[in-house]
Amino acid sequence: MTLQDALMLILSVLGIFTIIIIITRIFGLRTFAKMSSFDFASTIAVGSVLASIILNSDQSLLKGGIALVTIIAFQTLFSFLVRKVDAFKQLFTNKPQLIMWQGEIIYDALKKCNVGESDLIAKLREANVHEFSEVKAVIFESTGDISVLHNNENKDVADQMLSDVKMNNFKK
Repeated sequence: MTLQDALMLILSVLGIFTIIIIITRIFGLRTFAKMSSFDFASTIAVGSVLASIILNSDQSLLKGGIALVTIIAFQTLFSFLVRKVDAFKQLFTNKPQLIMWQGEIIYDALKKCNVGESDLIAKLREANVHEFSEVKAVIFESTGDISVLHNNENKDVADQMLSDVKMNNFKK
């Protein structure tokens, strides 16, 4: 790599990151939030465009900027439609799945979500769960994250916390 190549690489990085900062200021912090699987895919696409612009000298900053604006604008439109149109939300978003309830692992749900028992137990450890009896609910979120609702004070989980969760015939 020549000194000129190194300088061009540095300028490309500075340029594309400046574009990303401007886009994020325009479209808001939701741009990189992982609220849905579509957000996750958008973030990966943005990363791919960034890498292409930085590492390929035949790609222009303008072309990369247009690609980034397009991806993020489509993500914003998609998020708007999911919030405003119920049919769109049902068609394009995954529903969170209950995978553990009242201290009991729901093995059928684990299987449907392609989550191993050891993965679940690792998440319970991360959440500082000491015993299964402390667990009120574990939800496999639409983003792929696992949420653990637990306490050892025998508090119930508020209905609103489970309002959009597929309960698999378990009562709240």
